Order: sequence, then C-alpha cells, then structure tokens
Amino acid sequence: MWHDVRALNATASALTALVVLACVASGLWWLSQRPMFTLRAVRVESMYGLDLQHVNELTVRNGVLGKINGNFFTTDLEQVRTTFESVPWVRKASVRREWPNQLIVQVEEHEALGTWGEDGRLLSVKGEVFTANLAEADEDHELPAFGGPPGSEKEVLARFAELRGWFAPIRLVPESISLSNRYAWTVKLNNGMSVELGREKDKDTMHSRVQRLVSIYPQLVARLQEGRIDTIDMRYPNGLALSSAALSIPADATKPVKAAVKKKSNTKTTKQI
Repeated sequence: MWHDVRALNATASALTALVVLACVASGLWWLSQRPMFTLRAVRVESMYGLDLQHVNELTVRNGVLGKINGNFFTTDLEQVRTTFESVPWVRKASVRREWPNQLIVQVEEHEALGTWGEDGRLLSVKGEVFTANLAEADEDHELPAFGGPPGSEKEVLARFAELRGWFAPIRLVPESISLSNRYAWTVKLNNGMSVELGREKDKDTMHSRVQRLVSIYPQLVARLQEGRIDTIDMRYPNGLALSSAALSIPADATKPVKAAVKKKSNTKTTKQI
C-alpha cells in the first residue's frame, strides 16, 4: 500500500516537473520571438584593430546580410562565420552576439603580395591563394607574379624572400617567380632580364647560382654597354648562357665576326722628324 502511494507521488512529481519545464520552455520561446530581438545591425570590425581596406558596409550589405537567418537568439553563429569567410578578401572571421539585437563580426583580411598563376588569383603574404578583384589589389603598385604546382605556394613565397636578398647587391628586384611542374625555378627581374636557375640539387644550389651571377653581372653589363640582357641561363656548372639584342650573329655563320672598325679622325696630325 505504502509502495503504491510513494510510486504515485513520484509519478505526480515527475509530471509536474515536466509541465513546469514545458511552460518555461514555451515562455522562453515566446519571449525569444518578440520583435525587440529581431537583428537590427551587424557590425564589422577588424580582428586586430587595423583599418579594413576591402571589407566595408557595402560588401556586407550586398554579400552577407541577405544570407543571415533568425533573430538574436536563433541565428546560427557558425553559419554567419562561414558566410563571412566566403566574402572576397576575408581570410578569417569570428562572430558574437551583443544584447539585445546585434551581431559583432571581427574580420581578418587577406593582404595580397602578388598574383598566382594565369587565372586571376592572388597570393597573400601568408602564402595562401585566394580570389578577389585584381583591380583592388594593385591599385597602389603593380604586383609581382608567382606561379607553381598546387601546394607549392609557401615554398614559392619563401624563395621570393630569399631572391630579394640575394639580388640586392646589384640593385635588382624579382618581378616574377615561377616553379615549373618539374620543379625548375625561373625568375624575372625588374630590368627585364629572365634568369633560368633550374632545379635544386641540394640546399645551396640556388644560392650559389645567384651568387655566381651577381659576381659577374657588372662585367656583363659593362661589355654589352647599351645592350640589355634578355635571358640568362645559370644551370651550367661552370658557366652561363645569355641572349641579348646587343649580340648579333652574322648571316654567314662560316665567316668570322669582324671587329668593329673605328672611324678615322678628320683631325690632321703633324709628324716631327
């Protein structure tokens, strides 16, 4: 008898608790749907306190706001984050709620270092490839061009930094660096000269080839005088090959090239006996 009463009391208590929880949940749901919790604003800030260069109110309004569903309580913050990270120039985003009807989105932008490949993509200073408006990227200065097999982006970026230092003694700057599918390096410099550096045999291969070019470059320029070196191949172990518009090959290759003859001076000279 007592066991039956206790069981009934326990059941009644459980039912009462369920009813109370249901009422609370219903009340909370009703409260969460009030107009005061409708999202009124999405504020975008820089993640590190820096001025945002490419993400602005127009970008947010056109590309993001229409994709955000729910109100202050029901909005999926993870979905908002991934939506922002799909916006051009956005590298990373974090989202939080701010009472009672606002979202705060902190954004880290990509910083473009150069172009990547032939399809209009960009390479960031962190070695990441992304897609954005090229006109916005090179509005201040022309960007260097990079290229290489998929997955080689960070390797190409590291080589670019090395080459800048290696060519600094002769005041030349890399404008383009490419790594072929056979992992051979080619660099084009700001004087228009393209340099074939070939494949790496060991960790010192590239540096030694560039050092050899840097050491002989002033002599090459002096010999060519007004002529520009178009291409130079440093893959030879003890030499190099170059092409230049200042170098010409005679039509008849069997005849020796005549040395340039100096014009006679019109000035008369007097010979003393």
